[in-house]
Amino acid sequence: MQYITWRYMENRPRLITPVLIVGCLIVLVGFAIRASFGVFQIPIQEEFDWPRAEFSLAIAIQNLAWGLGAPFFGAFAEKIGDRKAIILGAVLYAIGLVLTTGATSPLAIQFYEILVGFGIAGTGFGVILAVVGRASAPEHRSMSLAIATAAGSAGQIVGPMVAVILLESMAWQSVFMIFAASILAVLFLLPFMRAPERAAKEEIEETLGEILRIALKDPSYMMIFVGFFSCGYQLAFITAHFPALVTEMTFAESIESSGWCGDLGIDSTAALGGLAISVIGAANILGTLLAGWAGNRYGKKWLLSGIYAGRSIAAAWFIMTPITANTVIIFSFAMGFLWLATVPLTSGLVAHIYGLKYMATLYGIVFFSHQLGSFVGVYLGGVLYDMSNSYTTVWWIGIAVGVFSSLIHLPVKEEFRLTKPEPSPA
Repeated sequence: MQYITWRYMENRPRLITPVLIVGCLIVLVGFAIRASFGVFQIPIQEEFDWPRAEFSLAIAIQNLAWGLGAPFFGAFAEKIGDRKAIILGAVLYAIGLVLTTGATSPLAIQFYEILVGFGIAGTGFGVILAVVGRASAPEHRSMSLAIATAAGSAGQIVGPMVAVILLESMAWQSVFMIFAASILAVLFLLPFMRAPERAAKEEIEETLGEILRIALKDPSYMMIFVGFFSCGYQLAFITAHFPALVTEMTFAESIESSGWCGDLGIDSTAALGGLAISVIGAANILGTLLAGWAGNRYGKKWLLSGIYAGRSIAAAWFIMTPITANTVIIFSFAMGFLWLATVPLTSGLVAHIYGLKYMATLYGIVFFSHQLGSFVGVYLGGVLYDMSNSYTTVWWIGIAVGVFSSLIHLPVKEEFRLTKPEPSPA
């Protein structure tokens, strides 16, 4: 009996694999850099005296390029190889960051962010989650996707705080150079990320073109596509503008009266803004892992609907409540708990409906909707702020699109859509 148990444990598929570990590290570094861009809003604005909408547009273009690049990098990875796609993404990421340091006009920095956006696409969820999904046993797949997604949250904790610390001793251009070197360093991990063969039971007869035609005519796929818009809108707006929103709020007395903030070394609104993004990232790790666990046990569409509804409730509470240091931290934790919990569920839903063979491309297309929402959230935030000196209107728009996404996921049909291969004759 002991021998049988030992053999079972030995042959049992592992949750933690080299592919998952390397994928997590790549996502962590890429997201640490991406999540820090909101910290540079004020330093760049003060150096060049640009309207806030200019750098907001640069971040918005970065997000849109990320979304446009995701399906192309997914198809590239599926046809040419995952590691080649990651190498190309890291190189474009680094080039964009280096060129940005020499930008002296809004148009230049906005153009260079296109390269950064494509770089994020090559090193981000579209490519990495597809590899992790193929490397995972079916019983571990939802949790593996959640762990890889949570690694992005860990990057979100590290990135903004590192950027704040570095900006205290050097110019923002030097920080960007350090970030460029960091993203290139992940390439040394690629020899350990051997892409597994595609699972035989997930092989399907349709070509990529046929699958795209089926998916784009499928109401469920299109509802997932449209529903992911609000996720991008809310996340990108908060990442880009929340540090500035917190920094400019006149409630220093609230910070002084919050003893626990003083214990954390938070003595200014600027420091609180950086802490808020880190709290979002920390809470997101918990929420994402819980979403991965729940995704193996409950309907993914119901979980997604609940997450979007919860976000809107949290955002409405925050904007309707007098803003203090305490409410900033409470909101950051609540929103962070629901932050990227949508990613393992959405990617898992796509894999569940269409299999793993072309997951990178199909999820990349859905992710374009997410990034279109990111573009609108970031840019609209900057424009409406310049017009009204307030983020209130764009905040309420985010609440409304969150409610819409909660509702549109309800009719999604969670069932396999494609033709499974006929069994070979005996």
